[in-house]
Amino acid sequence: MKVLLVADAAWIRNEAMAALSDPGTFIRDVADPRRAVQAASEFEPDVVLVDLQVGSMGGMAMARALREAEFAGDIPVTSIVLLLDRTADEFLAGRAAADAWVVKPFTPQQLRAAIASATASLTGGRSA
Repeated sequence: MKVLLVADAAWIRNEAMAALSDPGTFIRDVADPRRAVQAASEFEPDVVLVDLQVGSMGGMAMARALREAEFAGDIPVTSIVLLLDRTADEFLAGRAAADAWVVKPFTPQQLRAAIASATASLTGGRSA
């Protein structure tokens, strides 16, 4: 599995990488959300993890930008998992067209479950 991680906070990158550190997972991280669409085009991830509080763009705007790039054919269809700050943000995550989300701080099991849920929705027939 290929994972693109968009987060500028070191603790979030460290937690996500530790949670997903298995031999079949390849992670590329991007700290600048303005580079995420380009990174998704080059890396072609199965899932993109986006922190809600990332740089000047924000996770919601980043998720929408990824969906727009999918629709335009600039990147392949991919699953998006948002890393939320609080449970109240779940409504916004749905509006941002995220496939799944998890509230920080998260356990490795919670993050893996969110990714499994997101990738299941992709294989279940969602398309751009």
